[in-house]
Order: sequence, then structure tokens, then C-alpha cells
Amino acid sequence: MSDKPLIEICDLEKRFATPGGEIKVLQQINLKIVAGERVAVVGTSGAGKTTLMHILGGLDQPSGGEILFEGENLFCLRGAALDNFRNRTVGFVFQFNQLLPEFTALENVMMPLLIGGVARAEALQTAGKLLEEVGLGQRLTHKPGALSGGEQQRVAIARALVRGPRLLLADEPTGNLDSGTSDEIMSLLNRMHRKHGLTMIIVTHNRTLAASLDRILQIEDGRLADDILN
Repeated sequence: MSDKPLIEICDLEKRFATPGGEIKVLQQINLKIVAGERVAVVGTSGAGKTTLMHILGGLDQPSGGEILFEGENLFCLRGAALDNFRNRTVGFVFQFNQLLPEFTALENVMMPLLIGGVARAEALQTAGKLLEEVGLGQRLTHKPGALSGGEQQRVAIARALVRGPRLLLADEPTGNLDSGTSDEIMSLLNRMHRKHGLTMIIVTHNRTLAASLDRILQIEDGRLADDILN
């Protein structure tokens, strides 16, 4: 693991205007994350965890402050440059896997490559290889409805990694799974972390999962309350 920051968060704020007044979702977040770290983000519902993830992934804009990715201000990127960051540098895994039900596991994983202009033959090969890696080599032609919850999440992880991202953001990736399947998914994420040299940031309510990572960040009322090295 490098000791050079991959991500620097500086005085980050997020506010929303509502009829009842302004709501401060994130306040004065300052943080450095080095390449290769596995970071858990914990806190009560509504604390700002998912908002932080969306901003880190370029899905939302902050109200103040900045995020530097390898020294470059993420929010100075516009248009195609920001799209390229989201599509190539970041992989997303969500609690609800958002697989397309009418497509097979293989087609779901291929989709980001095809959208990015990769030739179909190359997309097939790359997606098939990743599904093998996540243990679904025998389930390529199954649609999501024919897969278990754990298998669907494995497909979602393969899809998140198919374009070779450096940063994996996972929002409650085990939230809908039983404890045994949760352990399997966490083991898979750690294996993918090692194999692909990922930096991982995972929002979770699962304290066992959080304790297995390198660091735990606790967000309370939009502020960084604790930063614990495991």
C-alpha cells in the first residue's frame, strides 16, 4: 500500500435548500485516503454516508470544499472528462444491485464496455473472465431472476470492475444478504481488492465487515466523528 494520498477531501460540505430552510448534510469533512486502502464508512441512517459516496464518485456536486484525486480537483472536470472519470476510474456497487432483469449475467457485465465503445468480442471475453473470477463461470447465461441474492451481487461486483477501475465504492453491498452470504461477498471483495489493486470505500452497518477493513470512518450528523485504524 502506498503512503501517497490517492484522495484528499478538503473542507467538504453539502447543503440542500428546502421549504423549511437549509439542511446541512455534510460539514467540514477533511480526509486523506491512500491508494490500496480498504475504508469502511459507518454511521446512523441519514448521517450523510451515501451523500459522501455519491460526491466521491462524481455523481453529485459538493456545496463547498474540494476533492482531489491524485492532486486534481475532481469538480474542475466537466462534461466528457467527468464522465470518463466516473466510467473508467470508479466502480460502483449498490445495496440494490440494479441489474437489468431482461439481460443475462454476461450481458449485464458486458454493458459498460459496449456503452464505452469496446468491440463485442473483446467485451464478451473480458466479462466472461470476470464472471469466472467471481465464481459464476457456470451461470453466464442466467438472468438475474434465476440467480440467488448473493449471485446477483457477484454479477454486480463483476460489472463494477469490468472497466478496470482504481476506486471501488460500495454502498451497503451486503445489506440485503444473510450473514453467511454477506461473509462470502466480503471475502470476494477482499480478494478482488488484492487481485486488481483496488482502493475500496464501503458504506456499511455491518460492524464485523467494517472491522475487517483497514480503517473505519464514523460519520455523525454530517461530520467525521471518528477515524480509526484497525
